[in-house]
Amino acid sequence: MFVFLSKILDLLLSPLTWSLLLGVAGLVVRRRRARLATWLQGLGLAVLYVFSTDPVANGLQVWVEAGAVSTYRPDVTYDAVIVLGGAVDSSAIERSGMPEYNPAVERVLRGFELLREGHARQVLFTAGTIDTRPEALVEADVLSKQLQTWGIPPERIVTEGRSRNTRENAVESERIIREKGWKTLLMVTSAAHMPRAQATFAAVGLKPDTLAVDVRAREWIIRSTWWQPRAANLSTGTDALRELFGRFVYRLRGWA
Repeated sequence: MFVFLSKILDLLLSPLTWSLLLGVAGLVVRRRRARLATWLQGLGLAVLYVFSTDPVANGLQVWVEAGAVSTYRPDVTYDAVIVLGGAVDSSAIERSGMPEYNPAVERVLRGFELLREGHARQVLFTAGTIDTRPEALVEADVLSKQLQTWGIPPERIVTEGRSRNTRENAVESERIIREKGWKTLLMVTSAAHMPRAQATFAAVGLKPDTLAVDVRAREWIIRSTWWQPRAANLSTGTDALRELFGRFVYRLRGWA
């Protein structure tokens, strides 16, 4: 139930949703309160514009990545590198029949590089699915097949395909790590996700070293296009807002 509700909240945390709701509210009250309707619709357009600009999107990204710290030690051979899910585009895979990824694919690439270069003995992919269909793809299985295609022996790959969110990533990973007896651990995830992931794993007694990847925040350089609205900026800002809210909810529930 929590996973389902979290996806509904994701929708409500989108500036695009706010803009549409303000526009609809303006239409509803227009007959009786024309001036208020104009203000509501104008505010909706302003919200859409502001969150579509580069300074706002990058500012939110800088904020959400500010707590990401990498403690990776290149001189250590880790028992396992824990790669958190969220990099696979399942719908695209179903259409193409080939592995398809989203911008968080750096999580998978870094895990592969660590194994290939001998910095980790094994990898743990902790990534399930919220799709309830029997034929739904399990991300951990997709990633396991990908690494085997790239030449990593299957005995070096451990998969966990039950988790549907970061909390379940931590709980399921703790169980496997305890069973395997692993001691030295490295967690790989996106920079924006790292603070919440690190705190969530600590809450179940795990304190792995960390390697933040998928860094999206940029240096503050004045550009002539700052004022231009872009759909990509709206998407970036929305993702940052969702992550910030996720941290709040996790702290509220005692998960982080």
